[in-house]
Amino acid sequence: MKILLVAINAKYIHSNLAIYSLKTYAEEHLKTHTELTSQQAAEIGLAEYTINQPSSHILMDIYQKKPDILCFSCYIWNREYVEMLVKELTKLCPCMPIWLGGPEVSYDAAAVLECLPQIKGVMKGEGEETFAQLCQIYISNWKASAKPKEMRYSASMSIPKSTPAIPDTAGGRDFDWQGIDRCLSKVQGIAYRGVGCGIQDNPWRQVMELSKVPFIYQNMETFKNKIIYYESSRGCPFSCSYCLSSIDKNLRFRDINLVKKELQFFIDQEVPQVKFVDRTFNCKHEHAMAIWRYIAEHDKGITNFHFEVAADILNDEEIELLNGMRPGLVQLEIGVQSTNPDTIRAILRTMDFAKVRNAVDKIHKRGNIHQHLDLIAGLPFENISSFAKSFDDVYSLKPEQLQLGFLKVLKGSDMERQKEAYGLVYQSCPPYEVLFTRWLTYEDVIRLKGIEEMVEVYYNSGQFVHTLEELEKKYPSAFTMYDNLKCFYEAHGCDRMQHKRSSRYELLLQYIGEAHPKEQEYFRELLTYDFYLRENAKTRPNFAGEYKISKEYVRLFYEKEEKERKYLPTYGAFDKNQMRKMTHLEYFEIMGKYVLFDYQERNILSQAAKTWEIPSQLS
Repeated sequence: MKILLVAINAKYIHSNLAIYSLKTYAEEHLKTHTELTSQQAAEIGLAEYTINQPSSHILMDIYQKKPDILCFSCYIWNREYVEMLVKELTKLCPCMPIWLGGPEVSYDAAAVLECLPQIKGVMKGEGEETFAQLCQIYISNWKASAKPKEMRYSASMSIPKSTPAIPDTAGGRDFDWQGIDRCLSKVQGIAYRGVGCGIQDNPWRQVMELSKVPFIYQNMETFKNKIIYYESSRGCPFSCSYCLSSIDKNLRFRDINLVKKELQFFIDQEVPQVKFVDRTFNCKHEHAMAIWRYIAEHDKGITNFHFEVAADILNDEEIELLNGMRPGLVQLEIGVQSTNPDTIRAILRTMDFAKVRNAVDKIHKRGNIHQHLDLIAGLPFENISSFAKSFDDVYSLKPEQLQLGFLKVLKGSDMERQKEAYGLVYQSCPPYEVLFTRWLTYEDVIRLKGIEEMVEVYYNSGQFVHTLEELEKKYPSAFTMYDNLKCFYEAHGCDRMQHKRSSRYELLLQYIGEAHPKEQEYFRELLTYDFYLRENAKTRPNFAGEYKISKEYVRLFYEKEEKERKYLPTYGAFDKNQMRKMTHLEYFEIMGKYVLFDYQERNILSQAAKTWEIPSQLS
């Protein structure tokens, strides 16, 4: 019998930790059940796709794998995609049981079964033990059919007896459907469609010990060019009303010795990045310190580890340890969400922004850790003015990235239960994003969407650092600056167009020329400086204007550098012509300086070239 676990990811670089964990746990579980005969053996397969692939291709691929049982992992980004595939696959394989699982279907499982009559059941919550039990049930109630392609009814659909039999082309096997239903009635953590008894919604399953979950990463070739996700804890101690993690109060940690062994595997395999999916990694001081010490002591200079932390509970010992790490070893994601005290109370958070500021500043000063800070628009008591203040508060911390997101009203969350009180109106379909609230109009949301785009293009890209630092001084707040830039894009019809990277510089210079015409040439130089910090461009961009260094100066500099290696000591294997191609010299007239851009020596966090100020006279 063949059981297929399917994940449809948002991007190719993503992998689905859940289906690998379910497969590995179930296989180990089934090995221990010797009562299963050799004829009852099962193959558990995996299939990963992305939402960017044509659905017809995925449909064909799943069909050709000929599963006897099909299971989909469901999230807000793939829910509608999965539903479409389920409906089409049922036409092709009407007798094949289809199960759904994941956060998008766990909290309204009975309603999902009601709306999607093609499926057999839903796994609720964490699924390792549930899936293993389902595999055992189906295997135990599986029998060889007399004919290779038997005519039979689907157990996952309510088909009237008068309906003609439909050929099942999924395979030559059959199930004892009534025997399966008798077993399903005893399984915790599922809702299912019983034969002749309608929808049954069983109690939730008790959570499992996390150390029992097997380590899924054995063959790293499977995960080549993918982000590696890792879990050292489950559950969350906090009660944020918009988050499903707050529902699981059973906070559990993986055995630290096991964690260290698995981290060493990643380090030895020279994995580029490991992303911890722990909801609040530093909620247990001893656990966080043990992991951070281990990766610092065993670092080989290659692997980066990503952690989601609560900055306001970072203590001095943790910050000191972080500050001593290799640049690029660790990156931190910090969910601030809002700095409005009324909003923080309403969403049941316990965040102290003064402590957040203190921790972020201390880490920022050391300059060795990428910090990603999050805000959420559409929260209770947050109007446009309040959100602007939250934005300015967080922007002033100068994180490497500032994520401006929008509230998603998730099924099962406390926010969903409070929707009437807060006047929350949101999209009916995934991702259930807020449209307006008692405090925020839809016009405000549209405005913030435009600002989000400007922040993403100009701030989060890291390509306009020096230009933005100076431009901010022209405005009462950073929020106002990005708001004005958004208005410029809209006024010139640029907001709905695709732009090349270089054109973003040109548009920003055009905006500055209209808003601050007297300083356009100064900002032209700043933009040119920012451009060459990141780009060793062979063709000079139009916005940079005329090249102001003489050929003689350039020739003399590289001839001198070939002999002395004063600025480029790591270029010993290269001659003057090669060095000239691998670096860039630029004269900034208003700044009054010659600058050498060294692209071999880049900042590991920003990827900016190392710069040297060169004398105007070369002796």
